[in-house]
Amino acid sequence: MELGIGIGWRPEIADEVEALAGIDWVEAVAENLCADHLPDSLVRLRERGVRIVPHGVALGLGGAERPDPVRLAALAARAELLGTPLVTEHIAFVRAGGPLTASPRLEAGHLLPVERTWDALDVLCENVRIAQDSLPVPLALENIAALVSWPGEELTEGQFLAELVERTGVRLLIDVANLHTNHVNLGQDPAKALDELPVEAIAYVHVAGGVERNGVWHDTHAHPVTAPVLEVLAELRSRVDPPGVLLERDDAFPPAEELAGELDAIRATLRRAAPPADPRPTARGAAHDGEGAGARAPAAPVPAGIRDRTAVAQTSLLSALVAGTPAPEGFDPRRLRVQSRALAAKRADVVAKVAPELPEILGDGYRAGFLAYAGGRPMSGGYRRDALDFAEHVLIAGGPADPAARRRLTYWWQDRSGARPPRRATRLVRAARAALVGR
Repeated sequence: MELGIGIGWRPEIADEVEALAGIDWVEAVAENLCADHLPDSLVRLRERGVRIVPHGVALGLGGAERPDPVRLAALAARAELLGTPLVTEHIAFVRAGGPLTASPRLEAGHLLPVERTWDALDVLCENVRIAQDSLPVPLALENIAALVSWPGEELTEGQFLAELVERTGVRLLIDVANLHTNHVNLGQDPAKALDELPVEAIAYVHVAGGVERNGVWHDTHAHPVTAPVLEVLAELRSRVDPPGVLLERDDAFPPAEELAGELDAIRATLRRAAPPADPRPTARGAAHDGEGAGARAPAAPVPAGIRDRTAVAQTSLLSALVAGTPAPEGFDPRRLRVQSRALAAKRADVVAKVAPELPEILGDGYRAGFLAYAGGRPMSGGYRRDALDFAEHVLIAGGPADPAARRRLTYWWQDRSGARPPRRATRLVRAARAALVGR
């Protein structure tokens, strides 16, 4: 089934998306949608015949643990609500620790790369099969951008994705901006990756902007699409006619005319790169052929030892990134610091969106204060819990300095936590516990 040209729907640009000409479909972050109610903008788009695809970010299918049944059920419910032809997620892990390592659970707050080894592939494939069995429509998985690479990897990105498709029949969501990111940051050749991919499995394509800082490419989704990213799109189009191409924008939203200009550039790139006779494979229909894991013989369960080893490795990496523990052997410490700062910055940005009152109350001190807080306190309960914990941390420390701001923050914290800010005795007890834990 052909999707056509689409754009990522976000509440901040809902009106602009509705007004854009030539939009065939939109993609919405699944976790931002209520399971029983759609925003009015999406209702209007659907009434016009615009398809809506839910794009998940929290399953963590590349993680050591099996997928959370509650999260899978929520994604399935959103697929049913939208009447979507498919759902999408990422080849990534987003949390670690927990029962498999007998350690506290850690949340990354972002997508982290899966180790490209045979063991990690076994875990990923089993998790994908579990997800496929739980979803009412086909699943497509996205390649992610990475700032770090695992030591001792056994497969290239293209080989890893090809093997994943072969074993599970899952569809692919190829993000050409992420291929460009991995080219700049990790030296991986986008053309080679595309040559190794089963392009007939592509469900659709993402195009997004980013920015280079100090030799590192940051996949921000907050900057215009660059010429190198469009060149990767052209490389892909020279090999396959994808069923759909979508523009992503998640922040620093430009005026509608700039979004329209970027969509025009994508259309022009697709026209320019199409081979005259189009002799290469087509991916049309690949997203909705209904085939895949269901037509394959059941695979043997992944041995517990493989999941345990994967869990230990992922927990060591995530702990180094969010809790300041030593870098695991073989990783580039400088790159880990870059990734750690990027995770903390994204965490600060998302908390500011979830709780916009905090930067309003704290003013210019919000960001520096949050980054200092986040440096030694991994996220463990989601962004709303993180916002409350940060506010509590500021109050325990005696801030903000301005009495009026401190009162506002106190009232804000009380209103959402249902409890009184901790008094001096509570602060001393917590400090003593923290000191004991740190020994």
